[in-house]
Amino acid sequence: QVELVESGGGVVRTGDSLSLSCVASGRTYQIYTMGWFRQAPGMQRELVAAISSGGGTNYADSVKGRFTISRDNAKNTVYLQMNSLKHGDTAVYYCNADIRTIGTRAWYWGQGSQVTVSS
Repeated sequence: QVELVESGGGVVRTGDSLSLSCVASGRTYQIYTMGWFRQAPGMQRELVAAISSGGGTNYADSVKGRFTISRDNAKNTVYLQMNSLKHGDTAVYYCNADIRTIGTRAWYWGQGSQVTVSS
C-alpha cells in the first residue's frame, strides 16, 4: 500500500515564507512526476507546481518566482518552498505523485495541509 504523508503548513502573514514536504511510503517501485495542488474554499483544485523524476519543473503563473518545488529521490520526498506569500495563496495544499508499485501504476494524493496567509 502506498501512502503520501504531508507536513508543514500553518498560519503566516503576508510576505512570509513557509515550506511543505511530502514523503511517499510503502511499496514504491518507481516514482515519476510529483507535484503540489491547492484548493481554496469554493474553488476547483489547481496545479501549483510539478517536478519530473529528472528534475524538470512546471509552475502555475500565479506562483512563478515565489514558489520552488524540489525533490529528493533517495528519500521519496517532494518539497514546496513558498516565499512572499499572499492572501490569495490561502488554500489546502495537496501533494500528488505518479507511482508504480508491483503490478500497477497510479496517481496518489496526500491528506492535505492547510496554509493560511493573513493580510
